[in-house]
Amino acid sequence: MSAADLVMYGTVLTVDDTQPTAEALAVSDGRIVAVGSRADVQGWVGPDTEVREIDGCVMPGFVEAHGHPLMEAVAVSDRIVDIRPVTLATADQVLDAIHAEVAKRGASGAYLNGWDPLLQNGLPEPTLAWLDGVAPDTPLVIVHNSGHKAYFNSAAAASAGLSRDTPDPKGALYGRDANGDLDGTAEETGAVFPLLGGAISVNDYPAMLQAECARLNRAGLTTCSEMAFDPMFRPLLAQLHDTLTVRLRTYEMSTAALHTDASPFEGDDVVRQVGIKIWVDGSPWVGNIDLTFPYLDTEATRTIGVVPGSCGHANYTKEQLAEIVGTFFPQGWQMACHVHGDAGVDTILDVYEDALKRHPRDDHRLRLEHVGAITPEQLQRAHDLGVTCSLFVDQIHYWGDILVDGLFGPERGERWMPAGSAVATGMRISLHNDPPVTPEEPLRNISVAVTRTAPSGRVLGPEQRLTVEQAIRAQTIDSAWQLFSDNVIGSLEVGKYADLVVLSADPRTVDPEAIAGLEVRATYLAGRQVYAGVCHS
Repeated sequence: MSAADLVMYGTVLTVDDTQPTAEALAVSDGRIVAVGSRADVQGWVGPDTEVREIDGCVMPGFVEAHGHPLMEAVAVSDRIVDIRPVTLATADQVLDAIHAEVAKRGASGAYLNGWDPLLQNGLPEPTLAWLDGVAPDTPLVIVHNSGHKAYFNSAAAASAGLSRDTPDPKGALYGRDANGDLDGTAEETGAVFPLLGGAISVNDYPAMLQAECARLNRAGLTTCSEMAFDPMFRPLLAQLHDTLTVRLRTYEMSTAALHTDASPFEGDDVVRQVGIKIWVDGSPWVGNIDLTFPYLDTEATRTIGVVPGSCGHANYTKEQLAEIVGTFFPQGWQMACHVHGDAGVDTILDVYEDALKRHPRDDHRLRLEHVGAITPEQLQRAHDLGVTCSLFVDQIHYWGDILVDGLFGPERGERWMPAGSAVATGMRISLHNDPPVTPEEPLRNISVAVTRTAPSGRVLGPEQRLTVEQAIRAQTIDSAWQLFSDNVIGSLEVGKYADLVVLSADPRTVDPEAIAGLEVRATYLAGRQVYAGVCHS
């Protein structure tokens, strides 16, 4: 037995059913070589071994199964002003930030992200006339906090080459007035992304991505998916590969074409492309999710422009979805489909079922993303098909009261993100933050999944609560499984990478409400410390 590079003593939460808790672990060449009692691991200590006594808990590094790190690297950089409700709480603060950025940037254009009239009460309607009044001669683009909509002025349209003759991108659209002219709105990725070209500098981007990795590490994250991957980033990731402190699992957007130059699972354990992404519908906060029931008619829905009686809409027809899935799935790709509305869930499950009949695959791990309004019956159908869901439970923490009182009413709003019904089917699920929509906060995800506490303090759908152990799995090993990476990460087992997070306490032993406030004291990727918070040794 050769000496280990690193040995940790203390409470080890393994997320390994055969040994849920241990007293020590040893790491050599980036991999875990021993997990067990102090006596089991003592023999790995040599003269050059780094030995740490953990005051708190060490557990697997958190896994973000549905993230956007390549986009967030820009969205929260100094080139795009962060006006999200988590940063600016009031409408006055948002408006001050917009005017300041327009004055600062001039002809280079002002770009802001995080507009949210549901949480920032009193924001004006962002009409084209208002946008042109704020910035008459220079580009101005404001992205909605959901990422599913953007507002742009006439100068930004000209800068991006948009005109009344610009066709709507596949699965997206540009809003138009009664005369057919652009009205300053863009919905969905294919329409929003072209507006942001002026905010991205090739020379500045490497530093932006490294800062993004540091943000993820501070939250205890060691693996993150990129759910809107553009192949243009592939050379850059190859260039930065050896400096990344987060493993990336990419899902290429299906919006541009029914083609990819990549092959399924191309890459390595640091960067690997595992899937193709589709947006079946939009965002509940914009009013464009595909429902069988109408939005309420309230001040909140009127604020976001929902027509009374509207059940939202899908971005694609069933035939279009079948074409996309029918192109990529037979090639061996995992599919991940963003869908919130229950009508959209029915549609994509029909498409998945047909694809599985035509092209059976034993281990496909077909995914549904967010699934806010999914029903217990749909969850059972999904599980029976082998489909897995990633749930955005943090929406309850931020928008829980609005879901019930403003958008959907108690019956449907309280069961939003029904994690309890999902695990009751036997489904393996993940929890996610969809950053930059909400910050990277896996510990809060665990807390919210267990408590389902809305901002007012009320509990939404107590029957949908998870146990702490279930929530931890959904942020570690089951998230890794969804990303086809559970063979190398997600639990602390011999042979897996030593991707670790050190917390101030064992989340299984504190009040569930307190889990969100636990300190991340250190983060390790393959045994190398990539974040150092409070001294822990």
